[in-house]
Amino acid sequence: MPLHFADGSIDVKTLQTVPEDFIIFYSSVVDGQMWCPDCRAVDHLVQQVFSDHGPDALIVYVGDRGQWKTPSNIYRQAPWHVTGVPTIVRQKEGKEVGRLSDETEILEKLASFVKD
Repeated sequence: MPLHFADGSIDVKTLQTVPEDFIIFYSSVVDGQMWCPDCRAVDHLVQQVFSDHGPDALIVYVGDRGQWKTPSNIYRQAPWHVTGVPTIVRQKEGKEVGRLSDETEILEKLASFVKD
């Protein structure tokens, strides 16, 4: 299955060396669903694009709302500098080569983004 889930203990540097070309930063699941409505809005498309026949991707949960809103959240820091969720980063050989960083951009551009 091309969608994989990061272990909660993965550190930001190790994340640069994962084999997946795409990293999806999502809000964490709270009370059975992601707390971020934008993450929930794009999830169906993400599931389709990264299906059994799509490219591999790694989902990373950034924390509950309080953890995410903290300026010191590890994903807000180098090397990722994620400013909002959902964010999808494309990387090649540990270097970022592209990014989609909001609901509208993901809904409109994801299919072409993964083909480039």
